[in-house]
Amino acid sequence: MPVNLPTNLLRSFVAIVDTGSMLNASEQVFVTQSALSLQIKRLEELVQQTLFLREGRRLTLTSAGDVLLDYARRVLNLHDEAVAAVSAGRFAGPARIGMVQDFADTLLTGLLSRFAELHPDAQIYARVAGTAELQTLLDRRELDILLGFAAPNDPNAVTVAPMSWYGEAALVEREVIPLAVLEEPCRFREAAIRALEDAGLQWRITVETPNLATLKAAVGAGLGITCRTHLFLGDDAILDHDRLPSLPRVAAILRAGDRLDKAASRLAELARETVQAL
Repeated sequence: MPVNLPTNLLRSFVAIVDTGSMLNASEQVFVTQSALSLQIKRLEELVQQTLFLREGRRLTLTSAGDVLLDYARRVLNLHDEAVAAVSAGRFAGPARIGMVQDFADTLLTGLLSRFAELHPDAQIYARVAGTAELQTLLDRRELDILLGFAAPNDPNAVTVAPMSWYGEAALVEREVIPLAVLEEPCRFREAAIRALEDAGLQWRITVETPNLATLKAAVGAGLGITCRTHLFLGDDAILDHDRLPSLPRVAAILRAGDRLDKAASRLAELARETVQAL
């Protein structure tokens, strides 16, 4: 007899991989951590393979888990498409939106709350990551909507804004200018380094972080200067110094999948309106 893999087990498995922990995954799939552990144990029993290895508090995929992950994503995508097609739009599946960290504070408290009021029966899946990672998820149909940054001439641009310097003016006077940046890939990191090098200024990275909140703290503590848009600290905090070179403009973009249901289409419309007003 063939082995049947329940979709709820596959969904929990994918959630753990995507969120990076049992705790975060349990919040996403709405089960307790103990129930989630039992689900993964059951899935491992069905495939007769160990799917995760624990390294301290971190879970990493085994080779078998890595193979299963791709199939699980495809099975879940087909499952959700089938349910939506058969129920002729009555199925309130999750509207899946991904956004860069710069938009998270504004959109999570404003846009998503408005959407929830308009569509109380719809679920929302929100992912915060870099533009490149979000684009990969959109291409794999794991997101419906992407809000990120791109070149100012990008055809999906909603609005275009200048990049600006932020930090303490005294740091610019140093022979080697200290930089605080996000991890690669990062459009702002690349722009700051290129601008300084083109101006013949020496620089070094003093703070590198994957987290925008940590970057703000580092800049506020005087550990380095950085470049972002006005969403970072606002226009009043822009660092204007004769020694600093000018920076390019950047586009805030919205990209959407080609199979949006009514709820996801409405979320895309609200997202566009919100980003235009930023």
